[in-house]
Amino acid sequence: MNVRVLRIELRRSVAPWAGAVVLTSALAFLYVVGAGWGTTAWTAQWTSLALWTRGMLFYLWPLAVGLGALQGMRDHRSKMSELLTSTPRPARHRAATLAGTTAITLASAWALLVLVGGVQVLANTGYTHLGWLPISLVGALSLVAGAVLGMGAGRALPSVLTPPLLAMGAFVFTALMHMSLGRTETTTAEGVSTTEPNQVSLLSPAVQEVRDVLVTLSASVHVGQTIWLLGLAAAGFALLVAATPRTRLIALTPALAGAALALLVLPSDPRRIYVVDEAAADLVCDGPVCVTKTQQARLADLAGPGKEALRLLHGALGSQSPVSVRENAAVLPEGSTPQWSRKTVLFDFDDDIITAAKGEELTWALIAKGMVPGCTPVGWSGAGDGAAQTVAVGWVLGDLRSLPGTTSASLGGGVDAEARPIWKELKALPRAEQLSRINAMRAAALSCEGDVYEALKGGASG
Repeated sequence: MNVRVLRIELRRSVAPWAGAVVLTSALAFLYVVGAGWGTTAWTAQWTSLALWTRGMLFYLWPLAVGLGALQGMRDHRSKMSELLTSTPRPARHRAATLAGTTAITLASAWALLVLVGGVQVLANTGYTHLGWLPISLVGALSLVAGAVLGMGAGRALPSVLTPPLLAMGAFVFTALMHMSLGRTETTTAEGVSTTEPNQVSLLSPAVQEVRDVLVTLSASVHVGQTIWLLGLAAAGFALLVAATPRTRLIALTPALAGAALALLVLPSDPRRIYVVDEAAADLVCDGPVCVTKTQQARLADLAGPGKEALRLLHGALGSQSPVSVRENAAVLPEGSTPQWSRKTVLFDFDDDIITAAKGEELTWALIAKGMVPGCTPVGWSGAGDGAAQTVAVGWVLGDLRSLPGTTSASLGGGVDAEARPIWKELKALPRAEQLSRINAMRAAALSCEGDVYEALKGGASG
């Protein structure tokens, strides 16, 4: 297909409108509704960008299928089908021109979407890699395959109802893959029931929302989805060329074969679907303070407060104090209990008190994470142990302070009403008794067993 033919096809087809709808609707959703926040925002990291834009295929893919069906009915609407079949030009040439124009337009729209996000990612991170590229390439292929399949179906079933019914059917498919058929119920070690994506869900081009910046799709997922989407595209193209009911039935063979081969390649174990990006999780350190490669640009601002927090913790806890500060790179199942270390202050850049802290406040926030890191199950939201953190930091510093990112800090710096009575009671005790209660509180907090407030008040912590 030369440039002249391409220009003609663009003028007489819905391909430009399909590309415009895909690009504008995706950008509107990403900017107006928002996609992620903090380290998982769609403009924060390359992998997050790729996964969030793939998430848009939840509705972009059905749009591509429906618009493809509308394109496939063009000859029927123009009442030219019989005329075109009488020309010496092979049907596959006409089909290739039709499909190629739409494929180029949709792929260009997808590339522009990724480019808009990529420009912002470049400004927000110093970690550059190519691991995100297969995720985006499969996304572009899914739009093209969906559109070509829709064209073939529109040519085979030329009815005004075909485009909306195909689009609705594709939307129902992605919804079922996301909500029920594509999910498997599992139970964590703590007895909490959750659902995880299964092998069948990977037949949908959309992916689930980004929960952790260190998580990516495995290579087997890319390969399996590529096989499946190529099968769909081949089936759509065969339907475009087919002229009889029998050949149209045979044209569905590539889709069935693609699904069968894809299910053999796609991982059945949920732990092999979304995996940790080991390169991104590698640590970059400044002495005892470490962050993952994805956040290496923030190490300079963290190193000083991190070392100061360790110094203050050592002065308060002695040999029981942590000896390093490290970004938490553990990726645990949703609903599971966090795992903490006695010798390492583990933190997350998306933690409320870390996000809100600046300068000296960052030292306080790291002390809080070293003393009472929090036991809210992974992926859940909760009130946390703000009062216990406030008391623990006050005990280390020798003065009660409102921690950044807490309710008390947002209300003008007043100390939390729950923390002050506990603080006064603790400070009235002999130093040895204070240390005993602090150690009991910290043991309960790090093990996520027992009540940190009861430990501070001198009661049983377990």
